[in-house]
Amino acid sequence: MTAIAAVLLVGCGSGGGDDETASADASNGSDGASEPVNLIFGTGGTSGSYYPIGGALKGVFEASDAVDNVQVVSTGASVQNINNIEDGTNQIALVMSDVAYDAINGQNQFEDREADIKTIAGLYPNVVQIVATADSDIESVADMEGKRIGVGKVGSGVEASAKKVIEAAGMTYDDLGKVSHTGYADSVTEMGNGNLDAAFFTSGVPNSSITGLMQNTEVNFIEVDGDTASKLLDKYPYYEEYEIPANAAERYDLDEAVNTVAIRNILIVPGSMESRVSEELASRLYDYLGTDKVSVGALKGFDRSTMGQDLVVPLADGAKTFYEPNGDSEDSGDEGDTSSSDDSDNSDDSA
Repeated sequence: MTAIAAVLLVGCGSGGGDDETASADASNGSDGASEPVNLIFGTGGTSGSYYPIGGALKGVFEASDAVDNVQVVSTGASVQNINNIEDGTNQIALVMSDVAYDAINGQNQFEDREADIKTIAGLYPNVVQIVATADSDIESVADMEGKRIGVGKVGSGVEASAKKVIEAAGMTYDDLGKVSHTGYADSVTEMGNGNLDAAFFTSGVPNSSITGLMQNTEVNFIEVDGDTASKLLDKYPYYEEYEIPANAAERYDLDEAVNTVAIRNILIVPGSMESRVSEELASRLYDYLGTDKVSVGALKGFDRSTMGQDLVVPLADGAKTFYEPNGDSEDSGDEGDTSSSDDSDNSDDSA
């Protein structure tokens, strides 16, 4: 009996060692031991850009041996996507840089809880676009004092940008004549009816709601420049300068260029993602963007060589490994610190 017990113990020890070795190989990203992963891809509302981007990238990522299946799901966009990454509901997601910055620093909606997220790639910018009716006498952000302004839905990314721009101009909501928490469609309707003087739109360029408004209403684009832009750029590292060009038929066909600011969209994953997987995601996305197979307008107009640069959320280890040989990665995303077609209207992607 003693001899039999000894044999059994040796057998159990041998089997356990194999399991532990396999487990260690998997966690270390060994190609011989790791199983392909399943990813639930958090996007945004079905009418915005995030959802079709997820659909387009599903097959791109599934072509990798490191990925078995990608399930694309519609969500409430940035804030929900980060919450879903944190609780394991999603394993990859699209978000706006400002929300992600708040998340890793545990502030605003994420107060007292720092999210463990990393970046796979920086993508196209969401541009702060302020449009006023021609008879509103609004020529600058400061001119919005006492006027009726649409600032986006409560808690949305549009409203977050509107508040910051108004603040940078030395005002608060109290200085406005009326604050209307209207989404894009309702803002356009109210401006057309003469009930609003101006409205904020934070999306890709062009925004289809603005394009529709311009067909029936004479409007002015209000610049975010000078001291207002400087204060935003100095205080918030996720803002960048952006110019809406003149005489570009696919960009509103404006007589003069409009200077404003923008917030980049990024593709994120959990900080715990295996390096082999994050490297494959970055590689597959980079290669895809260099082909003629890109179907979503929002992914067509930005420079893919910037995917690893100027990020407010640090790169995942594997993604960093991929970008560095090409010289496309910068250490600008340490803790704490381009344009698109008509389907880039991120009306449901800004939360």
